[in-house]
Amino acid sequence: MLNTFTRILRDLLLNDTIVLTMTTRREEIADWDSLAYISFMVAVETEFGVKFGVAEIESFENVGAIVRRTRALSAST
Repeated sequence: MLNTFTRILRDLLLNDTIVLTMTTRREEIADWDSLAYISFMVAVETEFGVKFGVAEIESFENVGAIVRRTRALSAST
């Protein structure tokens, strides 16, 4: 899943050097601004067939939190 997240973000930001870890935070990645974050979240929802709530999207502290929630939602469908 982490590899897929990395691919999605690389494609969005046109930057093949990005490597996401479970502890990566948005502010650590150049150009990962709020608009790119929303695009990333929509791409994750589409890729994995899940749907996040707005408050949930705003609450994710790092990539690991998004991975854990995506896994949980994927398991429940």
